[in-house]
Amino acid sequence: MTTKYISYSLFVASLASLLTLYFPTQKRVGDFQSSLQALNVGAVFPHEPTYANVTTPYNLRHHFSPISVTFPRTPQDVSKIVKIGVSFNRTIVARSGGHSYIANGLGGADDVLIIDMSNFKTVAVHEDNTAIIESGCRLGNIALELFQQGGRALPHGACPYVGIGGHTSYGGFGFMSRMWGLTLDTIQSIDLVLANGTLVTASKAQKPDLFWAMRGAGPSFGITTSMTVRTFPAPPSGIIFTYKWILTPSVATHLISSFQHFVRTNDSLPPPLGGEFMLMRGHSPGTLDVSLLGGWWGASDELDPTLEPYMRRIPKPDSAVVQKGTYIDSLVARAGNMTLDTTTGPNVNDTFYVKSLMTPEDAPLSDKALEAFLGYLANEGMRSEVDWFVEVELYGGKNSKINEVPLDDTAFAHRKTLWTIQMYAYSISRQPPFPDSGLEFLDGMLNSIVDNSPKEVYYGASPNYPDDRLENYEHLYFGPHYQKLQELKTKYDPRNTFKFPTGIQIL
Repeated sequence: MTTKYISYSLFVASLASLLTLYFPTQKRVGDFQSSLQALNVGAVFPHEPTYANVTTPYNLRHHFSPISVTFPRTPQDVSKIVKIGVSFNRTIVARSGGHSYIANGLGGADDVLIIDMSNFKTVAVHEDNTAIIESGCRLGNIALELFQQGGRALPHGACPYVGIGGHTSYGGFGFMSRMWGLTLDTIQSIDLVLANGTLVTASKAQKPDLFWAMRGAGPSFGITTSMTVRTFPAPPSGIIFTYKWILTPSVATHLISSFQHFVRTNDSLPPPLGGEFMLMRGHSPGTLDVSLLGGWWGASDELDPTLEPYMRRIPKPDSAVVQKGTYIDSLVARAGNMTLDTTTGPNVNDTFYVKSLMTPEDAPLSDKALEAFLGYLANEGMRSEVDWFVEVELYGGKNSKINEVPLDDTAFAHRKTLWTIQMYAYSISRQPPFPDSGLEFLDGMLNSIVDNSPKEVYYGASPNYPDDRLENYEHLYFGPHYQKLQELKTKYDPRNTFKFPTGIQIL
């Protein structure tokens, strides 16, 4: 055999190898599919009739095409799927409830391997009042199960359909959080699958660095199969109240500024008081629909005396709705009277864009910033091509359990927060397309606060309300913890297998 022929043969072999590496052949794709199918985990692929249904995002503004969606039933199944994905050099993402605002549960990109955790839906309360919650459970069913198994409860958000996985990973706020903390603050241990397929338990005693990272940035580090949480005795009763006004920006500024002063200076402010302001389009240009929504889980006859120092300083509400009942009744009322049992109704979709702002406890919103913000809503909001609402959620105030947790105890980076402001705009029909003007409208909404605040004020953003257009998300979501999170990401997932647009990047 001549040297020339040998050189040519080596060239052909090398080229074939490179083509296989960079342009996978149909056989290689077939090997991937057959490997997943052999696991019997309900893997769905693009050519199958159910694919469109299992890949429809909550936010229809986004559309991604996963290479496969799998439905494991055991932690061992998850481990096997991860190992197969890694062997084929696939990016892998877990999906809990599927309500990511930017479709991170679909990978935020095409050709991602999705591990859907919807079969993991067990809730079990133990004698020591801890509970094991599997990561596919939804908030409504968790609340029902905890209450039915011994009258227990947990702080969490209002929407029954939201999955516990992502909600807890990035915080988990609800009206009970001033009383009990964020959902992630209740976690005692986490069972998860690492990027190499290993099943591990993370807690303060086992892999404490991983346990720290999972509580604030979990999806970048592993796939949670279950968590053990500390539960609380469910209060004997609850009240959900709504006070509504139609106001000019100047009067609305007084309303919010007075409440801000009330919660920051009242040393005896009870932790069972939680709430938010809801801001919506007014009835005419230059007006706003303003609601104070609140929850109260103290003695029923103590709510009015608690609010009285604030209420006497503001205009009488145009309307008031006060719903009293059991603890479960209060959760139903907070959910807009939706059932908590998510097995009885379908998921809903929307077409929307969200921005958020987290304001520091020691730098309350100035009247200048509030007037600019509320003026923008009352005027630009009336002309907008999208519909919208704003939630100004109370994280802080005196005696908030959220802010009592030291900053470095978890990877959640926003402990000394007063307000979390969620700015939500959606297409009028709730269907695509979402107009570009809606993006600009929300940009202007956020800027109306920031541009009218002192330059030295540090504002964060909420990772529970992800924004796919957010610059410098690493700093705004994870703050001073980002470098440590990168170091741990490089340690536990050096190939960046668990990758999505707002995740932690390797060093």
